[in-house]
Amino acid sequence: MSAARALIVTADDFGLHERVNAAVERAHREGVLTSASLMVGAPAMRDAVERARRLPTLRVGLHIVLADGASVLPHAQIPALVDKNGRFGENMALDGCRFFFLPHVRQQLAREIRAQFEAFAATGLALDHVNTHKHFHLHPTVLSLILHIGRDYGLRAVRLPFEPGISAWLRPWIAQVRSRLTRAGIAHNDYVMGIKHTGGMDEAVFLEALAHLPAGVGEIYCHPATANHDDGPITPAMRSYRHADELAALLSPRVRAAMDAAGVIRGGFADVFPEAFADVPAPDTDRQSS
Repeated sequence: MSAARALIVTADDFGLHERVNAAVERAHREGVLTSASLMVGAPAMRDAVERARRLPTLRVGLHIVLADGASVLPHAQIPALVDKNGRFGENMALDGCRFFFLPHVRQQLAREIRAQFEAFAATGLALDHVNTHKHFHLHPTVLSLILHIGRDYGLRAVRLPFEPGISAWLRPWIAQVRSRLTRAGIAHNDYVMGIKHTGGMDEAVFLEALAHLPAGVGEIYCHPATANHDDGPITPAMRSYRHADELAALLSPRVRAAMDAAGVIRGGFADVFPEAFADVPAPDTDRQSS
């Protein structure tokens, strides 16, 4: 179901911080960014939505958070998933086992995933794609719930987190996800770039990636943010991230020229897979006035 040769350039963690949101807006207006993945439970979500409404050509998807982040539902409704402050833990291996083996945990997980889809729908933005924080949809239970619940909210495309050169032990998981997406009729990319160099997708990495693009549909994802050294890291887990370098790469004339030379289709999932979105109303190009 892949297009001939295409490239989607996505910023994850849209809504996490106003510095992230400002970078997304600038990188789309002035650079090569075509897509962003929205964290609907994040502190700067409302600011992100306001910016997206001013950017009718920015494709926006849902970045489902089930680890190391804030939930949408309060602790009282999903006590098996989050702490008293409504935050998911960081032990994904343990949580993955609980998702698989404990029915009451799965019920709460389904409730939270639906709440995140519902929160995205409430923004009024067209749903371009779905992915998950830290690629948690590699977990079969998480993927099953996303596919089942997402149908109620117009799910048409999901990120396949396969990067060329990925560890051999992950390949069976990737193959399973690819097969399930294909069987479900869900559009997906053929490969990504951004896992190996997470937090360090600078100009050199972009140019190297663009010089060796595989066939099919690719997605380059990154985590840009504007620089503000007084604030420290956006989150403790991002202490080593070079957000400003990633923004500079998205704005780089050399990166733009390399993309032009590659001759690939560019946009969001809806642009790359128009047949999957054929019955979806066209985006509101007057969104900025809403």
